[in-house]
Amino acid sequence: MQHANAANRLDRLPISRFHRTTLLAVAFAYFFEFADINSFATTAPKLIDLWGVTVDQVAYITSLSFVGMFLGSVVAGAVADRWGRKKTLLRTTLFFGFFSFVSVFSWDVVSLGVFRVLTSAGLSAMTVVAVIYVNEMYPAAVRGKFQAYAMVIGICGTPVTNLIASLVVPLSDWSWRLVYLWGALGILLVLFSRHLKESPRWYESKGDHAAADTVLREIEALVSAEKGPLAVPAEPVAEPPAVKAPLRLLLRKRYLAPTLLLTVLWVTQTIGFFGYSSWAPTLLSKEGFSVEKSVFYVALTTVGAPLGSYLASLVTDRFERKWCLVAFGTVIAVCGLLYGLTFDPVLIVIFGFLVNLFERGYTALAYAYSPELFDTRSRSLGTGITYGIGRLSNAAGPLIIAALYNRTGYQSVFYFIAGVWMVGAVALAVFGPRTRPSRPSVREPKPAASAT
Repeated sequence: MQHANAANRLDRLPISRFHRTTLLAVAFAYFFEFADINSFATTAPKLIDLWGVTVDQVAYITSLSFVGMFLGSVVAGAVADRWGRKKTLLRTTLFFGFFSFVSVFSWDVVSLGVFRVLTSAGLSAMTVVAVIYVNEMYPAAVRGKFQAYAMVIGICGTPVTNLIASLVVPLSDWSWRLVYLWGALGILLVLFSRHLKESPRWYESKGDHAAADTVLREIEALVSAEKGPLAVPAEPVAEPPAVKAPLRLLLRKRYLAPTLLLTVLWVTQTIGFFGYSSWAPTLLSKEGFSVEKSVFYVALTTVGAPLGSYLASLVTDRFERKWCLVAFGTVIAVCGLLYGLTFDPVLIVIFGFLVNLFERGYTALAYAYSPELFDTRSRSLGTGITYGIGRLSNAAGPLIIAALYNRTGYQSVFYFIAGVWMVGAVALAVFGPRTRPSRPSVREPKPAASAT
């Protein structure tokens, strides 16, 4: 077989039970990623009282966790190209679930910090692979919407976990450990494994057109059994098999612009979001709110997160994603600043709710936007590297925030976070390419052009 024509054959499929099952599996992985990612933030106030943990120690653990995220992202991109999208998705989820479980048995702040770094590496690796997987498995016309749908379900892990934490953390001196046990349930993704298919586009990028055709026929059989005869796909365009993408590939003129832009996008998103979400419970408790109230207020604000992902699903395939990102980033900056300027509990919840709503919408849009700036050969590498650098940047973020808080006070933290969000919004407005296609595409476009 000379060409499996994976992109065109997938693009002409109507949405079916196969797509919904795949969506559910990815959303399940996202759910426990978001359930686990803020576990330390929700338990830190208790550990300050129980173990005498300082703000600086919270900062160091949070910083090292983002170093773990960087390493996980970079490794995931390489491994996903070597092992395939499905296998890597399952293994990275098992990895973070295992180390979240081990965190239950932490005996001091150092051991917990080590386990959280390893958990974070797995979380970030899983996210990179999941983003690539959705991008390659869904028709181009709706992949942004389904990326957002997966986030709508997945992001529920944040408010659910925060609400669970607000109930169990105050119970006793050991009950905070249950938060990490909850996050470990992501390993149950293995129950979906037989329903997931390997990406035909990955097989095709490796030159294995026979394997790609086999998987495509299985998918087409499932869809046609439910939806009836399928439309004829567009004719394939012959392309040479992709070889392993070296890191220097991203320095070529064709790839450098999207790499730099997405680096800025993920750096500002990471520092802006985690600067807020990872520190809100601790800073509120430091400003006089009880541990129970600070965790509860933050739990209420995260209810906006699923609604934000749903909002993204409504706009992502209707409007240019670049401008949606600019608008969402600007709103986050304003609401985040207002959050930091008030100590009224009602306003804290309202502005925190809006920050979570638009930030989760922003992230859903970014998950759809990022892979579109690369072709199949560079997609895994480019997505992994830029997402990873974003996570690595926040190794400095918590240290900056701790220094700002200790030297200039609570509100300066939120001026800093708002400024970071505005940098990202301006960069996208000035340099961000459009990705919404004006007509169906027969072949993958060049990076930074129309969507693939």
